[in-house]
Amino acid sequence: CFAIHQAGSDGESIGNCPFSQRLFMILWLKGVVFNVTTVDLKRKPADLHNLAPGTHPPFLTFNGEVRTDVNKIEEFLEEMLTPPKYPKLAVKNRESNTAGNDIFAKFSAYVKNTKPEANAGLEKVLLKALRKLDSFLNSPLPEEIDADSMEEEKCSTRKYLDGNELTLADCNLLPKLHVVKVVSKKYRNFDIPVELTGVWRYLQNAYARDEFINTCAADKEIELAYQDVARRLAK
Repeated sequence: CFAIHQAGSDGESIGNCPFSQRLFMILWLKGVVFNVTTVDLKRKPADLHNLAPGTHPPFLTFNGEVRTDVNKIEEFLEEMLTPPKYPKLAVKNRESNTAGNDIFAKFSAYVKNTKPEANAGLEKVLLKALRKLDSFLNSPLPEEIDADSMEEEKCSTRKYLDGNELTLADCNLLPKLHVVKVVSKKYRNFDIPVELTGVWRYLQNAYARDEFINTCAADKEIELAYQDVARRLAK
């Protein structure tokens, strides 16, 4: 298995690309041995143009076939790499697939905005999306609820979206959520509020996993990637 990833500012290290990280996490969780080739997009080699003309990494080549759509690559990996040899990574609860799926779009609108008068409103919209995710992470999943208990529903203590194991949903959301955290702080001085305990528990559990930290670009690379995207607010 052979994966191609955008290179960082030095032309070699892992660059900022939450879509590539999503696929690397899936391959790592599946226990697949894979080669990663980083590509400097400013000096894209000719054989890469031939491999997938007009598209950017990530790509996946398997048995001579090139796949470029991240969602299709994920589906392919889940269909091809199955138990008993490879773990199943699909979620058990359908809601886990859509949790937090609006955060990245809200974040993009927030950091690309140049109008000071719109900043507070856009920040509020992002915060609302983060609060929604926090509520989901702190609400017990069906398997956490004891049907025979007379006690009121407790707060969930699970590590990830769908339980205590990483799933495809986490591979999709966590890289984006980390970018939101890093870039919002750097360019808008916005911190994810400490009272969003579910979101922070989720991030801290991710940071304890090799599958996440070893596939993640350095904060400096993420900040550099957004240098021209994150707009300064006009004076």
